[in-house]
Amino acid sequence: MNDTDVSKQIQQMVRFIRQEAEEKANEISVSAEEEFQIEKLQLVEAEKKKVRQEYERKTKQVEVRKKIEYSMQLNASRIKVLQAQDDVVSGMKESASKALVKINSGDKNNYKKLLKGLIVQSLVRLKEPSVLLRCREMDVSVVKSVVEDAKREYTEKAKVRTPNVTIDNVHLPPPPTDSDPHRPSCSGGVVLASEDGKIVCDNTLDARLDVVFRQKLPEFALYADT
Repeated sequence: MNDTDVSKQIQQMVRFIRQEAEEKANEISVSAEEEFQIEKLQLVEAEKKKVRQEYERKTKQVEVRKKIEYSMQLNASRIKVLQAQDDVVSGMKESASKALVKINSGDKNNYKKLLKGLIVQSLVRLKEPSVLLRCREMDVSVVKSVVEDAKREYTEKAKVRTPNVTIDNVHLPPPPTDSDPHRPSCSGGVVLASEDGKIVCDNTLDARLDVVFRQKLPEFALYADT
């Protein structure tokens, strides 16, 4: 083989090696590009996931804040409604209290009958042989004028012996006045107690008004809503 043939073979081998190298380089390039695209896609998806999670977290925070604000507004509205109801009921009770004062400052005969009925009712509740009766100082004379009739009526109703009723020297407070609304006051009526003081029947007009308002409070509240 001469030098020319050797040179040709060497050139063929070089071309063959170069071709294989180029093909290998192409394969490596394609493979690297695929891996790059896959890794890039994974990174993009991971970032998207982070963004979605952050969005969901912030969305939940906003929803929680909205629920808290709604709850606070709802509670504030309820408090306003309850306050309005309380104002209406308090106004009704105040008007009723003023009307009670007129009962004993108006028709004396009606108040006299009322006192007698309250004494009889208190005696029926206590069922004691000896009681202490307390009233306002301004009502002492009226009470003295009806107490005997009240004792007789109670005796007939309860079928018992006539009780001993002692009018107390300590009196209930006077009627309420606009000049001093915070001082102790009593709109009328009586308080009876057993001789040992263990059983007490508060049959004042103020106490009866409190009982009525406690019993009728749901109805008053419903009225206040309308």
